[in-house]
Amino acid sequence: MRKGLLETVITGTKTRTSHAQVVDELGKAIVSGEFPVGSILPGDPELAMRFKVSRTVLREAMKTLAAKGLIVPRARIGTRVTAKNQWNLFDGDVLTWHFHRGVDEEFLYHLSEIRLAFEPHAAVLAAVNATEAQISGMMRLAVAMGDPEHTAETLAMADLRFHLAILEASGNPFMRTVGSLIEAALVGIFKLSSPASDRELIDDVARTHIRIVEQISRRDEAGARAAMENVIRVGRDRVRASLRDLDETQSARR
Repeated sequence: MRKGLLETVITGTKTRTSHAQVVDELGKAIVSGEFPVGSILPGDPELAMRFKVSRTVLREAMKTLAAKGLIVPRARIGTRVTAKNQWNLFDGDVLTWHFHRGVDEEFLYHLSEIRLAFEPHAAVLAAVNATEAQISGMMRLAVAMGDPEHTAETLAMADLRFHLAILEASGNPFMRTVGSLIEAALVGIFKLSSPASDRELIDDVARTHIRIVEQISRRDEAGARAAMENVIRVGRDRVRASLRDLDETQSARR
């Protein structure tokens, strides 16, 4: 089973199969700009030698990257790197490569906008569709976020489990496809501004997530929406503040 984006970032685990390694390394090279948008990739012999794989493995890797929207083969021209607006940002690998390159405030802000477009409505649907068992499970996950023993890593994983449970409880299978975006946003929070080091912040995180479940339990659609919007906006503001503090620190060192 493929590891999720958050677990990959936390553990630093690398892919193992030859196919996955080629996809990962070539994907990173494209997203980082080593192979710029519009450029033609080196030919199969050169890439096969670079990655020390057979042409069969290389061709399958290229098909995978094409399916993610990063490249397109052109007869008698070669394989071209596509424009960024054609890249599938809902794809977990593409998001991972963006984080490997390094993301800025604008990228994280765009992620929060997408979360605000989907997750509050998922909470509304959960208020309508969630079973009592699902509500009990979500409450356990929310309460567990207040564990004082949390590290940044365990809190990030607990946060992810909670938000994925909301998507599941919505009853809409399309909601599950935004899971990678939620993971990416939580990776940003994890890397830049985890509240795990502050007891008061951990308590606040637990309270705000418990509030979401309380509204769902009451079948209060407007309340569930507002509670989810609050959680996303608070996380976004915390990341913004951390990025600005980082910029100020770096400027002071120059």
